[in-house]
Amino acid sequence: MWDKKRLRRLPGKVWRALPLALLDCLLLILAYSVTYSVRAPVSFLQFGQNEVLFILFAMGVTVLALFVTGGYNRLWSRTSGHDVTVLLSGVIAASAVLVPVDFFWRPRPLPLSVVIVGNGLALTGFVAVRYRSRVISGLAWRWRAVWHSEFPEDTRRVLIVGAGDAGQTTAWRLKHRTPNHDRRRYHVVGFVDDDPAKQQMFIEGCQVLGTRVDIPRLVRERRVDLIIVAIHNITGADFRDILSYCEQTSARIQLVPDIFAQIDARAKVPLLRDVTPEDLLGRPTVNWHEDIDAAPVTGKVILVTGAAGSIGSELCWQLLQYQPVKLIMLDNNESGLHDLYVELCTEETCDVLVPYLADVTQRGPLLRLFEKYRPQVIFHSAAYKHVPMLENHPAESVRVNIGGTQQVAGLARDYGAERFVLISTDKAVNPTSVMGASKRVCELLMHALAQQPGHHTLFTAVRFGNVLGSRGSVVPTFNRQIERGGPVTVTDPAMKRYFMTIPEAVNLVIHAACLTKGGDLFMLQMGEEVRILELAERMIRLRGLRPYEDIAIRFTGVRPGEKMREELHADFETLVPTVHPSIVQLVSQRNGLHPALFGDRINQLFAQGFPDGREPLAVLRDLIALGEHEMEIQKA
Repeated sequence: MWDKKRLRRLPGKVWRALPLALLDCLLLILAYSVTYSVRAPVSFLQFGQNEVLFILFAMGVTVLALFVTGGYNRLWSRTSGHDVTVLLSGVIAASAVLVPVDFFWRPRPLPLSVVIVGNGLALTGFVAVRYRSRVISGLAWRWRAVWHSEFPEDTRRVLIVGAGDAGQTTAWRLKHRTPNHDRRRYHVVGFVDDDPAKQQMFIEGCQVLGTRVDIPRLVRERRVDLIIVAIHNITGADFRDILSYCEQTSARIQLVPDIFAQIDARAKVPLLRDVTPEDLLGRPTVNWHEDIDAAPVTGKVILVTGAAGSIGSELCWQLLQYQPVKLIMLDNNESGLHDLYVELCTEETCDVLVPYLADVTQRGPLLRLFEKYRPQVIFHSAAYKHVPMLENHPAESVRVNIGGTQQVAGLARDYGAERFVLISTDKAVNPTSVMGASKRVCELLMHALAQQPGHHTLFTAVRFGNVLGSRGSVVPTFNRQIERGGPVTVTDPAMKRYFMTIPEAVNLVIHAACLTKGGDLFMLQMGEEVRILELAERMIRLRGLRPYEDIAIRFTGVRPGEKMREELHADFETLVPTVHPSIVQLVSQRNGLHPALFGDRINQLFAQGFPDGREPLAVLRDLIALGEHEMEIQKA
């Protein structure tokens, strides 16, 4: 039964349906007239009173049936083809009434064949009227193709992997709602799905042609230009397996973003996007571990240095989830800091955000910051990190990486901060570069500060490898080189690196901040090593191009300070599990030193710089050896 609200809305629906209903009535008259003129030897539209009464009755029954089945409450220009069943249901319901009435009506107004065939002909008209824009556009381009040899520009033949909701929605949008800025036309040749029940079935007028193993054959036989993976909630292993079949073809590969990502997006999400190396990792969704208390970072005044960088900006995004009293975003990059503030600022967050333009090596601005805001939790990600650049400018590595860390950490101690978290790198392990050595000194500095008496600040460092998509990462570099047509530059065919996504790394850093007891060093589990050459080749193939043929790969040689393989921990560091499976603590007899002596040597380096005639890396290694050996002296 309809409730009162639906009854009140009924008149409005009737008025909206009236124009289309009148058109349906004309189509029904036309259909009966054509059928009757063929069936009986009478002139077109020559009916007697009996026939007219029946046709009027048929019009009322048909319109009512279509109204009840939903034939008048759809935006047909935005409706998919399977809604033809709505019209079919209405015509069948009307016929179920009209055929018996015509049979028992005396004298019989119309032959039964006229009623049945006429209703079928009218159904064709109902469909044509409602889908007229597609019929006209289809006929128009075929007319141009036949008589003027004008074919649609840049038509791309598409194979969709996944015949579920995402695949159906993608097919509909590609057919009917291609973005205005994209002048390309798409022709969906079919679907691929591993579900046996869907094989050879039709979705949005396109057939399910096979399973994932059939992708190479289908691309070849159907001349596919673009493969779209439209599967959500897929494991990393399954996704990589599907890509392995896609990469055997010359087609370009793209993904459909998750509909929930579009709802919760920080920016507009496109209809399709390229496959990224982050997709290949198949990393788990970033969530909070239930066994770790988030109280140490919840409801605090938080300072993030290097906030405009890749790690720093993601820290700011994620830390907003923990209701900070203030989130101070410090950076010396004015444009980057402004852009970050604009992105983060909403009605709920603007009062919390504090963009602070300063350099971590400038004591005056930092003193004013600590005096005014007194941050409780500090994430120190500000650093110079490009290995070849710092090989040429080693003094800057000491000034920014070591000096900036010492200054911010010292103020954290003096102003009673609760926690200080240093973002470290795998390049700090057995360092072969100035950059890596400077970060190892910073790790030892955390231990030195933790041993100093008279304060309650918990100092810790979190060490991890490369993050995909960061500034200086090979991934954006490869993307730019591929877009320019190559060549893609790789240092050495055998070079390997550990990789992690930025959101996952930052999530684990925040977990480590809650786990620290002070003076500890954490390492993030990075998974398996990735060959840089294989990553470059795969990124080229994902664009539908062939490595070494369409895009050249050039080997440039290992640069100064680089390693062939990075290490996550030294031989003298023991891995101790924590409650989080992706975070381990590094414990070593060398992870300690005499704070005063180590601090004196650092201050001496600031004052005197690198001695003439000595390599900067050798000087930093001596400083590291002093810190690591000092603990052995104390234990003796």
